[in-house]
Amino acid sequence: MTVPGREDAVSGKPSVTERRLHPVTPLRRAWAPIAVVAGWAVHDPDQAQRHLTRLTTTTLTAALAVLVPAAALYGFLTWWFTHFAVTDTELRIRTGLLFRRTAHIRLERIQAVDVTQPLLARVAGVAKLKLDVVGTDKRDELAFLGEGEARALRAELLARAAGFAPEAAHEVGEAPSRQLLRVPPRVLAVSLVLTGATWGSLAAALVVPPLLWLGTHSVWTVLASGVPLLGAAGASSVGRFVGEYDWTVAESPDGLRIDHGLLDRTHETVPPGRVQTVRMVEPLLWRRRGWVRIELDVAGSSNSVLVPVAPREVAEAVVARVLPGVTVPTATSMARPPRRARWCVPLWWRGYGFTATDAVFAARHGLLRRSLALVPHAKVQSVRLTQGPWERARGLADVHVDTGADKTVTARLRDAQEAAELLREQAERSRTGRRGARPDRWMT
Repeated sequence: MTVPGREDAVSGKPSVTERRLHPVTPLRRAWAPIAVVAGWAVHDPDQAQRHLTRLTTTTLTAALAVLVPAAALYGFLTWWFTHFAVTDTELRIRTGLLFRRTAHIRLERIQAVDVTQPLLARVAGVAKLKLDVVGTDKRDELAFLGEGEARALRAELLARAAGFAPEAAHEVGEAPSRQLLRVPPRVLAVSLVLTGATWGSLAAALVVPPLLWLGTHSVWTVLASGVPLLGAAGASSVGRFVGEYDWTVAESPDGLRIDHGLLDRTHETVPPGRVQTVRMVEPLLWRRRGWVRIELDVAGSSNSVLVPVAPREVAEAVVARVLPGVTVPTATSMARPPRRARWCVPLWWRGYGFTATDAVFAARHGLLRRSLALVPHAKVQSVRLTQGPWERARGLADVHVDTGADKTVTARLRDAQEAAELLREQAERSRTGRRGARPDRWMT
């Protein structure tokens, strides 16, 4: 639905045409007053129960007769006063019923545009558009748009962000893609069964409540501890299976596209040039099958998983798409800390390793759950050397590299002289790496 543009108060030129969200949006907004009442009831259940016992059928009917129309009116008004428009340089979103808010999102600052469809939205044929913008933690969104309109608007925003002229952006359309991998549901289910977090959460949910019952004989104490533990066990197993179901990774000119979800479908894009760190995670029970998980640190983006589970050779091929020219270091090519490090970190010192190639700073840690972090030299924001008193006594030091995603990767327990040399070399590699870095633009 469009809203005719008005003349600009300064230039006198007609403003861009503003559009409204999908007409189904008021149904989503209408839940707000009902949620307030439900929140009050949960916060003070005793008082809520007392009020409910005093209500007669007539009073309850009258309350519903007031609450339902009020909720419907609130939903309609918030929808009516929400507009968005795409100009030559920015996306404008105006919201607010009592307090007005206008977001001006510069198109060149957009680094990811994701399309998500919760279950009810899929039934209604609508979708939510989420935007990741450089320099902001909060993600602006347009909820809801027609599914076709959402995908068309996403393609237009990416084309504008890539530098296409406004008149050509409408004709560009969504860039073609080529599928790189698809995670079979059976492989995903087996990987979750072989994950330690699933068994740990389930064991805690089965052991802790009986112990609390023996100690307190209080049903409320058992429920207060058992329900969150069962929820954590479900989130680490069933929840992850539902969220990561039918995980597909495809390559396109605007980045790597990720589609996943059994009930809620999500269409995400890993922005080119914005990946700060790639992590290859290898739980203990996955090693016999040769499976790994790929996680990402993306500056200003919530995308954190690239591949939930895949054979190592397939995962390394995907990493090569994210970090062109990078070869994943092998375990034998990574130098362990000197043996005297065992006095600082007994046993677990064997899980640390480090190497620096022409392209990346690579650090490994973990014995049971191995994790290899790869940081492109061009993405290193700062390099630090730290040395605690115990490390100083053993002639050891840690070297930290900070990335643009506010994360740190550490080469732990290195020889102090080696660490000092590494500090100087990494600072130089970062300077030279930025000169040949990929542009942070779409479709380039």
